[in-house]
Amino acid sequence: MIKAALHKLIAFAQHAVPGGSNDHMTELNRAKAAAEAANEAKSRFLASVSHEIRAPLNSIYGYAQLLERSNGSDAAKAAKVIRRSSEHLITLVEGLLDISQVESGTLRLSRDTIRFPALLEQIVEMFEPQASAKGLDFRFNCATGLPEFVRGDQKRLRQVLINLLSNAIKFTERGSVALTVRYRNELATLEVIDTGIGIRPRDIERIFDPFERGSDAAAHRQSGAGLGLSITQALVHIMGGDIGVESEPGGGSRFTVRVMLSQPLSQPTDAPPAGIVTGYAGSRRTILAIDDDPAQLNLLQSLLEPLGFDVLTARGGDEGIAIAGRVRPNLVLLDISMPGKSGWETADILRQHHGAALSLVMLSSDAHQPHPGGNDSTANSMLLMKPFEFNMLLDVISTQLGLEWTGPGTGDRSRAEARAGRWEPLSPRIRPYLAEIERLVRIGHIRGIEAQIEAIAALHPEATHVVEEMRRCLDSFDLKALAAIARASQTNAD
Repeated sequence: MIKAALHKLIAFAQHAVPGGSNDHMTELNRAKAAAEAANEAKSRFLASVSHEIRAPLNSIYGYAQLLERSNGSDAAKAAKVIRRSSEHLITLVEGLLDISQVESGTLRLSRDTIRFPALLEQIVEMFEPQASAKGLDFRFNCATGLPEFVRGDQKRLRQVLINLLSNAIKFTERGSVALTVRYRNELATLEVIDTGIGIRPRDIERIFDPFERGSDAAAHRQSGAGLGLSITQALVHIMGGDIGVESEPGGGSRFTVRVMLSQPLSQPTDAPPAGIVTGYAGSRRTILAIDDDPAQLNLLQSLLEPLGFDVLTARGGDEGIAIAGRVRPNLVLLDISMPGKSGWETADILRQHHGAALSLVMLSSDAHQPHPGGNDSTANSMLLMKPFEFNMLLDVISTQLGLEWTGPGTGDRSRAEARAGRWEPLSPRIRPYLAEIERLVRIGHIRGIEAQIEAIAALHPEATHVVEEMRRCLDSFDLKALAAIARASQTNAD
């Protein structure tokens, strides 16, 4: 915005000559005013960002000092505050990067296979507690017939929903916030409706400009840098969709996003199990982590060794290449920015020595750091941005090594299925519920599973033994055993 205004000012200045026309002077004054307005917006932005960064940093810094002084007492509370503050910083940094990439035309979309209902369920579980904490009623209206899987950029779609729901809760003091989702002919319609302060008609267009919050004083009292709606609009347009808003001052707002989400030709059949991961099935695997930062290496060891991995570490590319030559790892986690050999150079050498069978996962803190050869990926490799969520790292490792994660109760699966086969015969009317539970297990829809179990309990008292067993599996997040019971019970229903 500032650059465009300055370019316009310079262009008019170059064409303006002494004694030039009044038209030239008028345009020059307009360009000057635009440049000054852009500069003022930049100053407001820097002040706002400074506050947004310092507040969570102060929490992180303060609680870290308290932990040192108290020898670890109240560690759980400190960890929650540090995590929340870190997530706030991550969101801010990601927003700034998105704005930069949109303006430079370098923002690229991925084509992921998205578990659509499961993604929506995660979003709902994220925002229901926030709404409840403000005394708001959070409603999730999901049309029947949503596909289990769609194709699109999962990160960007998630970001759009988070930005809209965050704003809705932030600017609503009483009443409700609702998320409504419909899907027809591969077009997803997502609506976020609130009963908040609303938007004045003259501010409708401005709210999508960076750093703008309209003219309502209540909006300016809220925290934030004012980037959410600008980023949201840019992401929706880049995804080929559109976003609209209807609002009434004091009466709430309705944001509507329409975006194409096609269904994949072939659907995944092995959705990862939900719940707490404690290990994996099969032989012991070896992971080599290469990073010049010892704190990052310690973090990876702390995360992965308790799950049964042998984790080897190297502080640079040369050391990592030497270790891989002595002990062939199943997977290499490789930082990109390192002194000496970069991650890409190290990856190329490892590929030459060990072939395409070696799994490589590149870790990067730089969102604009492409492969020097112009290709962002090496054969059989993936790119994971720092900081990463633990579950995201586990998903990547599972994909690369073909692992089946284990958790509480997995040892009881075969016994549970065998017991189901010995139970009394069930009514055929129970079959649709059991089939739906099998479907919901595949997408990890916990609330849906719970609702179907309760429906069986209410409508089919003769199936008490099935209900109790499925409840036990659900409580321990053993979804595979639950699916096995549902499958065996369908066979037992005549």
